[in-house]
Parts: sequence; structure tokens; C-alpha cells
Amino acid sequence: MRISTVAVLGTGLVLALAGCSDNGGGGSSAAPAAPTSSSGSSEAPSAPVAAAGLAVSSSDLGEIVVDGKGMTVYVYTKDTQGAGTSTCSDQCAAAWPAVPAASATPAVQGVTGEVGTITGVDGKPQLTLNGWPLYTYAADQAPGDVTGEDVGEVWYVVSPAGEPIKESGDSS
Repeated sequence: MRISTVAVLGTGLVLALAGCSDNGGGGSSAAPAAPTSSSGSSEAPSAPVAAAGLAVSSSDLGEIVVDGKGMTVYVYTKDTQGAGTSTCSDQCAAAWPAVPAASATPAVQGVTGEVGTITGVDGKPQLTLNGWPLYTYAADQAPGDVTGEDVGEVWYVVSPAGEPIKESGDSS
């Protein structure tokens, strides 16, 4: 069990660092790590969750959306919901890699919002949820990390329904 946890954490760190160095482009052919809970739950996810493009996981913020590697998914409120474009490029994209879309109909589990795709700033397909382009945060080192929540008061974890989770209580 301990070796498995170390392997997942190590994989998350490598993926986060890789996201910084390649502006979020490109995907990995390695099998994704399963989503985990920040509460330390020992519940083993089923194989379909591990292979999903988007899934739901428990966190300190409640139920949140994670990518197929179990990394927390965020929305950028400087993007315009439903506009079909991302405004996060260059240094922003290095810190906040786009969630890539492997296909026009990505696999999802537990996500209730409308999943779609746009062409990301790198020219590759990027997943959207309820019209929000989706990102991960390079500083999140392991599945279940939510360190990007409320960064700059513009980055938020996303709920399964596709809405930003604003822990600070900001109602705007």
C-alpha cells in the first residue's frame, strides 16, 4: 500500500513538472493514476474511473472534477463561459495546462455538467465543462491537491455540475 501511494505521488509530481515545461501540450500514453481523495480514503476506484477523461473525486472542498490522472480540474474566470476559446496562453498555460481532449466525446464518470471541446491556445483539443475551458495546476503535486483554489481570485476548482467552487464565499 505504501509503495503504491509513493508511486502515485511521484507520478503526479512528474506530470506537474512536465506540464510546466511543455505549456500543457501533448499527452502521455502512460495509464492514468486513479483519482484519490484528499481525506485519505482507501477506497479503490474502479478501472473505468482511472480511464475516464473526467471523473468526480472527494476533496476538502466537497465533490470536485478531476482529470483522467486524478488531478484537480480548474476554471479560469477570465475566460468567457461559452465563448469557445481559452484566454490562458504563454506563462499562464505553463502554470495552468489545458485539460486535453483525447476525442470529441471524452469518457466521463459522475460529471453532470455538459462536457465539450474547444481548440486550445496550443491548437490541440481542450476539454470544457458547461462552456468553461478546463485546466490543471502545475503546482498541484498529487491527485487530490487543490492548491490552485482561489489563486488570484480567478482560478477555481470545478464542481461535477460545471460550476466554479468559490471557497472564499465570493458570490460574484
